[in-house]
Amino acid sequence: MFSHVFVGADDVPASKKFYDAVLGAIGVPEGKTDPRGRVFYRTSTGMFGLTKPIDGHAATHANGGTIGFACDSAEKVKAFHDAGVANGGKSIEEPPGWREGAAGKLYLAYLRDPYGNKICGMFRG
Repeated sequence: MFSHVFVGADDVPASKKFYDAVLGAIGVPEGKTDPRGRVFYRTSTGMFGLTKPIDGHAATHANGGTIGFACDSAEKVKAFHDAGVANGGKSIEEPPGWREGAAGKLYLAYLRDPYGNKICGMFRG
């Protein structure tokens, strides 16, 4: 359904450091910076990007928005979370762990990136 997701960042190199660590923990290669200063993380299932806002205003997070990253094990979700906390992110909601609900049994970990974007590592049990 999705081809790509971008988040805004006023300090793209600082956000790249955060996402290189978080996404690297789940096997995504280091982001590549283009000549315009945007950073791209590409996989066979889609693309995630970082950019300064095009309109020139400060970057802000989407209130109510969450970007979920698929992981292939609970251990990778925990590594995703721990890498984020170690690189300027903030753990939010419940600690990483199993949750069961309408979507089934999931291992989840939620973080805020340095600009307040809500991200989640998820493994379907």
